[in-house]
Amino acid sequence: MFQSIWDDVKREFSHGNMVSRLIIINSGFFVAINIVRLVLFVANGAKPDPLFYTLVEYLSINASGWLVLTRPWTVITHMFLHVDFLHILANMLYLYWFGRIVGDFIGNQRILPMYLMGGLAGALIYFVSANFLGFKGHYALGASAAVMAIVTAAGAIAPDYIMRLLFIGDVKLKYIVAVLIFLDLISIANSSNTGGHLAHLGGALFGFLYIFQLQRGNDWTKPVNELFARVGDWWSYHVAGNEKKRPRPKVVYRSPQAAAKAKSSAASAKGNAASDPNPLGYQEQLDAILDKIKVSGYESLSSEEKEFFIQCQ
Repeated sequence: MFQSIWDDVKREFSHGNMVSRLIIINSGFFVAINIVRLVLFVANGAKPDPLFYTLVEYLSINASGWLVLTRPWTVITHMFLHVDFLHILANMLYLYWFGRIVGDFIGNQRILPMYLMGGLAGALIYFVSANFLGFKGHYALGASAAVMAIVTAAGAIAPDYIMRLLFIGDVKLKYIVAVLIFLDLISIANSSNTGGHLAHLGGALFGFLYIFQLQRGNDWTKPVNELFARVGDWWSYHVAGNEKKRPRPKVVYRSPQAAAKAKSSAASAKGNAASDPNPLGYQEQLDAILDKIKVSGYESLSSEEKEFFIQCQ
């Protein structure tokens, strides 16, 4: 049974979209940290072990600037770390529901950078609130700020998108997002987690600003994806030993309006010059290939399409 579960997880991670991969990573962190908690609990005579909470703190973003500098990994690990089941359940449900909308509208390749930058924005707001605004908070963890960035981005992209809620019915996306933001706003007065709710709002603010800039042609995720591509190429060449690198598809960043216009132009071009062996123009043909790679992957290209694509590099 466990081998079957593991095979399903590996298959979903390999072939699923980025939302599925983020859910798997968060779930893996949750399972691992709670197994450690159980082992320490049993080893300590069925009593909570202080070592567990020390470990959690070592993976969480701290209010101390010195500890953040000496534990630089925490700026990333904190946004994948959950200890309580209801905490991760809520975050992963939001990520699944709203992440699919964002991926469908602006592309799967933008999900991970948005998640990371939203989490970093939340961490920055948390740090500022703890050190300069007087709000209490020793350390923070969880994907809430990163997820709120994606939630708010979904509302900014498609405010009139209809979601069906249990016991309520059809509700426009903008109202769902507004309620979630409002709940964080009024929860600031809750002294037990003021910094956390401010961090959520920091992530939400990033999501809104990101879509605002994207609609004006400025894609903040582009340099992050380019960095990932360089790191991946370095790893493939120097660590994995792939000396002969397979051509890596380049990602062309276009605003949603430009992408729709390009698809429309490509579709209309297909009907022209039936006797022409290459009825599509250069840019239209490249756009069509990029769209095919996005949907089905590089290996789905025909030999002619691969040859054309390699010549474009």
